[in-house]
Amino acid sequence: MSASSSSPDRVYLGGVRVLLVDSSPYIRSVVTAMLEDSGATVTAVATAEEALETLERERPEVLVSALAMPDKGGYWLIGKVRGLPLERGGATPAAALTGFTGPEHRASILRAGFQYHIEKPVTQDNLSGIVALLALKASASPPR
Repeated sequence: MSASSSSPDRVYLGGVRVLLVDSSPYIRSVVTAMLEDSGATVTAVATAEEALETLERERPEVLVSALAMPDKGGYWLIGKVRGLPLERGGATPAAALTGFTGPEHRASILRAGFQYHIEKPVTQDNLSGIVALLALKASASPPR
């Protein structure tokens, strides 16, 4: 059973700016469509390096990143993001979108600096709900 876009229970993201990072064009396309259908504004990139540049330039409210990517992956990216000063995006709320499951993976993802572990395959409701929670975290953080 799937909910339609007009479902009253569907989370509406109201223009939340999301930076999506995944090396797979198919996954970028599907996840972008899910987020945009929920009202988000999405910038999708293929590499961790491109994501870091985009994050500093565009300052998205939420980062959603794959872990396994050629060359530098999601762990490298979140380490670089968390190393940035706050005014350059160092505290950007982030979720890892991954096929890695299990408590040991969840623990390493959270220790690395992500706030959420989103398992693939992901539903639109789960994805938009997590992005909404992360966006609330971003808006509730006091300026430093």
